[in-house]
Amino acid sequence: MDVKEFGKMNIEEYLELLGSAEPTPGGGAAAALVSAQGAALIKMVANLTIGKVKYAEYEDLCNSVLSEAKEICERLASGIDRDAAAFGNVNAAYSLQDPEVREQAIANASVDAAEAPIAVMEDSLRGIELAKSMLGHSNPNLESDIYVAVLCLIAGLKSAAYNVAANLAAIRAVYPDIAARLQSRAGDLIAASRELEREISQIKK
Repeated sequence: MDVKEFGKMNIEEYLELLGSAEPTPGGGAAAALVSAQGAALIKMVANLTIGKVKYAEYEDLCNSVLSEAKEICERLASGIDRDAAAFGNVNAAYSLQDPEVREQAIANASVDAAEAPIAVMEDSLRGIELAKSMLGHSNPNLESDIYVAVLCLIAGLKSAAYNVAANLAAIRAVYPDIAARLQSRAGDLIAASRELEREISQIKK
């Protein structure tokens, strides 16, 4: 299966493949998809606010949010294929016979395999920020959808963090500085998401 096709599958096909014995798509792809659904919900709330006379005061905000959420959603959707491709390269590297070449190849492939979920984490965090900005400033009938969006984005972000961590040992063996940078970035993104989650929970109260 060409990994570039994962994002084009229908839901039933994708879930069947996800649950199969095939190594891809896996957890990283699932993380990207979960967050993409969160970003799509943000788009939905914006679309159902824009153009409504009674929500005219939120028009500018929702137009801005919609524009950025579209880009985030597209990147997260493409992240499904990016993660699968990166994992495939890691698998290929492990099959090499020469020990030195193998270690270098694994490290190189693992850097890509860690950067893919870092990108998911970054887009997820920005999505959470957008969702927060819409609370109380969008169609109030869709407030529950904003909270669902936040939960999806948090789940995707936290899930992606595990995929970053899974690649650090192989990277550290050859590129300790890169491993430290990736670990630090993932930690910062987790911390920022926790703070946003706390702030959003206060709004809900």
